This record gives sequence, C-alpha cells and structure tokens, in this order.
Amino acid sequence: MTLNTNAQPTGWAAYADRWRKTPGSALYLLAVFVLAITALSTLASLFLTGVGLLILLVGLPIIVMTLYIARGFGVADRFLLRLTGLAEIGEPEWNLDRTAQAGFWALLTRALRNPHYWVYLVHGMIVSPIISIVTFTLTTVWLSVSLGGLTYWFWSMFLPRGERRGEWGQYVSDGVPWLFGGWQSRPVEIFLYLLAGIIFAVTMPWVLTGLARVHHAIASGMLGPWRSDALATEVRAEAAAREAAVQAENTDLRRLERDIHDGPQQRLVRLQMDLAALERRAEAGDGDAAAALAREARVHAKAALDELRALSSGVAPPLLQDRGLVAALGAVAAATPLHVQVDIDTAIDTWVAPEIARTIYFTVSELFTNVVKHAGATGVTLKAALRAPVDVTPTMLDVWVVDNGRGGAQLATGHGLDGLRDRVAGLRGDFVIDSPIGGPTSIGVHVPLGTVA
Repeated sequence: MTLNTNAQPTGWAAYADRWRKTPGSALYLLAVFVLAITALSTLASLFLTGVGLLILLVGLPIIVMTLYIARGFGVADRFLLRLTGLAEIGEPEWNLDRTAQAGFWALLTRALRNPHYWVYLVHGMIVSPIISIVTFTLTTVWLSVSLGGLTYWFWSMFLPRGERRGEWGQYVSDGVPWLFGGWQSRPVEIFLYLLAGIIFAVTMPWVLTGLARVHHAIASGMLGPWRSDALATEVRAEAAAREAAVQAENTDLRRLERDIHDGPQQRLVRLQMDLAALERRAEAGDGDAAAALAREARVHAKAALDELRALSSGVAPPLLQDRGLVAALGAVAAATPLHVQVDIDTAIDTWVAPEIARTIYFTVSELFTNVVKHAGATGVTLKAALRAPVDVTPTMLDVWVVDNGRGGAQLATGHGLDGLRDRVAGLRGDFVIDSPIGGPTSIGVHVPLGTVA
C-alpha cells in the first residue's frame, strides 16, 4: 500500500489551510500595490525619457538601466509572493546570449537582446499596476467590511447620533417591519453590520487567496522561466558535454600515440634490426650468434604484442563487448594486486548503454591503476549501483572507488584525473573526489542513464 503524502486537504482541513495562508496573502496584496505604483512611476518616467533621448544616443543607456530596474522590481514581486505560501517561482535565464560577443556595445545591449527584460518591463509598468489596483481595492473592501462589521457594536457607541428619522437603521426597520418591527435604529445597524462582517470574514480566505493566485499565475507566466529557457540550458549542457568528450578523446588519442611511439614502435624497430642482423649471421654461417639473436628477437616480439594488447584493452576491451560491464569490472578488480571488495549491481548490464559502459570501464581501470601506482593503499572498494525511486526506471549510475591509501588526490589540469573528469563530463555526468591528506580517497562517478533503447 502506497501513501500519497502530497494529497490536498479537503473539507474543514482545506478551509483551515486557507485561513493559515490568509494573513500572508493579505500582506502581499497590500505590499504589492505599493510596489506596483512605485514601479509604474519609476519605470514609466525612465523609459519615456530614454525613448525621447534616443536621438542623442543618451537614451540608450537610460533604457538599458530601466530594463535592469524592471528586473529588480520583478524579483521583488517574486520575493513578496513567498508570503502567500504558494509555490516559489524560479529564476528565468538571464544569459540567453552566450555568443562570443565582447566589447562595450555588446555588454551594453545584452539586456536589449533578452526578451525576459522586456517582459519584466511590461509587467512592472503595465500589468502589475492594473492588477494591483483591482486586487488592492477588493482586499481593502474585504478587510474593512470584515473587521468593521464584526466590531461595529463597539465603536458605534462613540459615533454621534442624529435625529431619529435621520438614522438609516430606522429606515430599514420601518421598511421591513416583518423582520425588524419595533426595533430601534442602532440594533438594526449593529445586526446588519455584524451580518456583513460575518459574510465577508467567512469568504475572506477564498477571496484573498484567490486574488493572490491571480498574481501568482501572472508572475509565473511573465516573471518565471520559460520552456525555451530549459531548452537553451539543455542545448548548452549538450554542447559542453560534447566539447568535454572531444577534449577527452583528443587527450586519449595523444596519449595512445605517445604510448605506441615509446613502447611497441620502439620494440618493433629493435625487432627489425635484430632480424636484419640475424639474416646477416645466417648468411655468414654463424649459427650460435643467429640463435641468440633469434631468441632476443622473440622476446622483443612478445613484449611488443603484450604492450599492444594492453593498449587495445583501454580502447575496446573484448570482455566488455562479449559479457558486459559487470563482468568487465569484476575482471579489473580481479587483476588488481590489492585486496578488492566488490559490490556491483548485476542489473547494470540491463540499463547501461554501451557508450556509458565503455566510459565507466575505462574510468574504473584508470582509477585502479592510479591506486596501485600512487595511493600506497592495501585495499580498495569498488561499488556500482543504479539509482532510482521505488518501482521507477533507474535514472543514474553511481560508481565509487574507495581506497585506504595516503590520500591527497586532487584534480590538476593535464593530469590523469582531469582527463577522467572530461570523459565523464562527456556523458553529462559528475566526477567527485574526496581525498583528505592521510586518506581514505573516495572517487565517485555519477552518470545519468537517459532513455534506454
């Protein structure tokens, strides 16, 4: 059985919840009126002045300043909306123009090219004042009638009383004899004021929270983020991920080229020289020397083959392709000359895409190599798990490599960990290091899984 903790209250609980929000809504509706009128007078005067001075070019900075001031008024409105208890409105994307433009004019006109600033200006100079005047009027009516009607019986004693026929309560008493027959003017007035006060007080939570919701709905559409903002953020994240992936790939290719040049290529050159010498000795009939050269050449050939296998395993490990990430990570742990504790979720192979699996395999292999070479550790823990709420498709792969070494590991430009971070960033993942001096060192790789085909 699943409990819905987000269920909305009903009945008297809903009414009590509205009453709890009523003071904040009333305070907001009164305060936003002051803010709106101040914004109207400030923005209208500045904007019209800027437009009038455009011909002298002085108006352009004034208009830009007006846009920034409009942004400030909008932010203040969003801040005041927190008093209502309604959902908080997020910040829009203020940096939509991420091009390489620089210089004074580019910076000056940045606000002019961002539609959010213009929408904030329209909200502060036109929409908010109009809505605030209406809501302020209704708010003051409901507050004054509620409070005044419920307390009229008290403060009416201090009002001067006129002639009997000049009191409106007497007219009501005479006009509705079947209801107020024989009543004096003051009791009729007290009764009617009290009745109005009760009606307005009872309906106040709905009215004031409803007015606050009107402001909130308008602010959500005009002052909050748009769908295009999320799309722009997504595009930038994708571009940054591609750039990081390309950078990591370039780094790996350069390292692979260097490793091939310093390792197998040198051994193959030596092998070629040994074979040439072997040929000469064989032609000269020196069998013992030829046999010695043959044995040395075989050693170099085997070493070159082993190095090529090691290099190729970092690019496309056959075990990963044939049996999956779980088996490949287990093989990495088994090949490590340290005590390794392994905790790997076997469901990983079902959800992790091949490109993610290759990156995780390479990253874990490199981390284990660093632990063996630099950490001075005697043991290491490898944990890989899927992250997701209950009965929901997993959304993240979490991999941790924790060693009991000396610690002090940190990211440095051009070093191995920096390259691994770029590889993970290419998958829009996070590479987290926690390595205090003295250890232990915990390195986490968190990669979003996305949609699984």
